[in-house]
Amino acid sequence: MRRTKRYPVEGSNSLWQLYKTVSFFKVARNFVVLQTARYTPFFSVKNWMYRKLLGMKVGEKTAFALMVMPDTLYPEMIKVGRNTIIGYNSTILAHEYLVEEYRLGEVVIGDNVMIGANSTVLPGVVIGDGAVISAATLVHRDVPAGAFAGGNPMQIIKMPE
Repeated sequence: MRRTKRYPVEGSNSLWQLYKTVSFFKVARNFVVLQTARYTPFFSVKNWMYRKLLGMKVGEKTAFALMVMPDTLYPEMIKVGRNTIIGYNSTILAHEYLVEEYRLGEVVIGDNVMIGANSTVLPGVVIGDGAVISAATLVHRDVPAGAFAGGNPMQIIKMPE
C-alpha cells in the first residue's frame, strides 16, 4: 500500500467538499503558478517557481518538461532529486479525492530519475535514485533505485544488476 493518510468524509463526496480541506485562495494561486510554469521554456525559472512559490523541493539541474502538472492542491508534498527528468505532460499527485474519503501522501522522486512522457505518479510513492519509468506509466507503488518500470498497471521490468 502507498504511504497515504486517509481522511473520511460524511455526506457528499470528498471532492464536493474540496474547500473544506484546502483554501480556495491557495488553490487559485497554485493554479496560476502551475499554468504559467507548464508553458515556461526555461528550466531554471520553472524550478524557481516550484521552489519559491509552491514550496516544492526540487534538486539542481532537474528538468520538468513542457506541460508537466505537479499537484495543484498540495505541491509542497512533492520532492524531486537532482538531475531528474519529468517527461512531457506527466502528472505528479499528492492527493486523491474519493467518494467516502480523501488521501494525502508525500511523493519522493530520487536523483537521476527519468520519467517518460504522459506518466502519472500517485500519492505516497517513492521512486529510487536512477530509476527509469517508461512513457504512459501509472506509478501506483514504489520503484526501487536503478529499476526500469513501465505499464498500466506498472510492472518492474528490470532490476539493476
